[in-house]
Amino acid sequence: MAKADRNQVLRQLPLVVGGLAGVLLLFNRLLTPELTQSQARSDALGVILSAVLILTGLLWQQVQARSPDAVELIGEEGFELAPSLPDAVRTELAWASHLLLTNTATRSIVVWYQGKVLLRRGILGTNPEVKPGEILQRVLSKQKPVYLVNLTLYPGRIEFDFIPENTQGVICQPIGKDGVLILGANAPRSYTKQDETWIAGIADKLEVSLSYYLNDVAPAEI
Repeated sequence: MAKADRNQVLRQLPLVVGGLAGVLLLFNRLLTPELTQSQARSDALGVILSAVLILTGLLWQQVQARSPDAVELIGEEGFELAPSLPDAVRTELAWASHLLLTNTATRSIVVWYQGKVLLRRGILGTNPEVKPGEILQRVLSKQKPVYLVNLTLYPGRIEFDFIPENTQGVICQPIGKDGVLILGANAPRSYTKQDETWIAGIADKLEVSLSYYLNDVAPAEI
C-alpha cells in the first residue's frame, strides 16, 4: 500500500472506531431488559469516548495535510558534465548532485554557471541549453532563491524548457553572481524549509569551488 493510502486509512480510523462503538452501545442498550446504574454509567462513558473518537477523526480530516501527488517525470535518466572541467570540479558537482537526488524530493538537476551548463543529472529535459528568462535573471540580480511550489500554475514556466516538461516544483538557487542551481521535483510543495536551507548551503559550497577552479580566485575560508 502506498504511503498516501496508509495516511488516508489512519485519518479515517478514529471515525470508523468511534462510529462502530456508538452503534454497539446502542444495540447493547436496546437488548438490555433492565438497566442498572452501573451499566448506565458505563454507557455514558462509552458514548463520551465514541464522541471523542469521531471528533478526533473529523479534525484529522481537516488539519492533517495530504501528501502531494507525485508524478513520473517525462524524460530519460542521465548524468552529463561539461567537457574539459577540472577533475576537482567534476567531483564536487557529482557529490553535490548525488546528495540532492538522494536526500530531497529533487529528481532533475541543472547547474548553470558563467553562461554554460556544467551539469545535468537525474531526469533530463529535451533541451540541453539554458537561456535565462525573467525568473533566472531575477535570481541572479537579487541574489535570492525562487521557489515555485507548483510550476504548472506559473505562466513563466515556459522558460524552464531545459527540465522535464511535467516538473511539478522548482527551486532556483543562486551560485554567487555567476550561476544558478536549478532543482526540479516530481511533486508540488515537496521542499521543506530545512531542504531550502540545506540547498542554499550546498550552493554556497559550489560557489567557493567553482570560483576557485574556474576563475583562479582563492577560496574563502569556511
